[in-house]
Amino acid sequence: MATPIYEFAQIPRVDPAAKARARVRRVRDAGQAPTVGVIYNPRSHRNLGADFDCGICPHVHIAQPRERGQLPQALAEFAAKGIDLLVINGGDGTVRDVLTCGQAVFGDDWPTIAVLPKGKTNALTVDLGVPEDWGLQDAIDALDHGSRVHRRPMLVSPAREPGKRVAGFILGAGAFTKATQAGQSAHKLGAFDSMVVAVTGIWALLQSLFAGRGNAWRRGAKMAIGLGAADAPMEHSGHGDPAMRQLLFASTLERLPAGIRPFGALRSGLKLVAVDQIPRRTTALVPLIITGKLRSGLRERGIHQLAATQFSLSIGDQFILDGEAFPAGDYRIEQGPELAFVAP
Repeated sequence: MATPIYEFAQIPRVDPAAKARARVRRVRDAGQAPTVGVIYNPRSHRNLGADFDCGICPHVHIAQPRERGQLPQALAEFAAKGIDLLVINGGDGTVRDVLTCGQAVFGDDWPTIAVLPKGKTNALTVDLGVPEDWGLQDAIDALDHGSRVHRRPMLVSPAREPGKRVAGFILGAGAFTKATQAGQSAHKLGAFDSMVVAVTGIWALLQSLFAGRGNAWRRGAKMAIGLGAADAPMEHSGHGDPAMRQLLFASTLERLPAGIRPFGALRSGLKLVAVDQIPRRTTALVPLIITGKLRSGLRERGIHQLAATQFSLSIGDQFILDGEAFPAGDYRIEQGPELAFVAP
């Protein structure tokens, strides 16, 4: 369920009749087994070559869509069955596609969600505290006996087509785009999850320390960021070209892989960090900054950590949302509905 560049015009639409069926609700009696809908991505890294037991029990309904266009119908059928739990079996990209296609089906009334960490990257499950070996039965048991973690995904929409929104949890641009490309090479070498963060982070730091400002890692991308509903321009430190930012990173997650803390003390809500074209001396301090050991004087150094209700992004290069590239353009980023995720 992926394409080289995400095209908003290709976001699948839900048939009006299917959307009407989505309003079915079911009251579960005490002790009654929950009705479960599973979106199983056979292309996810940890699912390759593994057969999923489709006959686990009659109250578990499994869909295996092989492309985004098949997701709305699968979700509409789950909604019509009145599922108590939606299980997403895949990585961050699968989560993004399910949440994007599910907007037209569930709106603001989603079932409880469980995520099985089966992709190359599983940042959401790190935030939820889900172990790597978590399986379907574990998720079902957690519905009644586990905990709930509430998160709001980011909704990214083109300025010219505000009705076409993609949902995700991690957005990045500039050097982040280069790091994602480097991460694909790390995957081929057998590095995944937190290891990818460590490998690509070290590589990005070395590039920024020893490369010239014309290097893609230090040059970043041309972008303008407007904060809040008023689109107040984000300040610039004066380091480098004021029309450029070396890096942009935004997320609504509270715990990130490898224990990094790019937003400093900020935890809840929509958070972002923007990095100007900082000098090498500041680059050398990045390990202290992302581990939370250095917090003072960051804006003067060209590192801006802040929270926002929403923000606009005009960017002259591709950006990344949950591992997939999106084209240059003008966008609005805001928070979606609060979703309840099960955790151990």
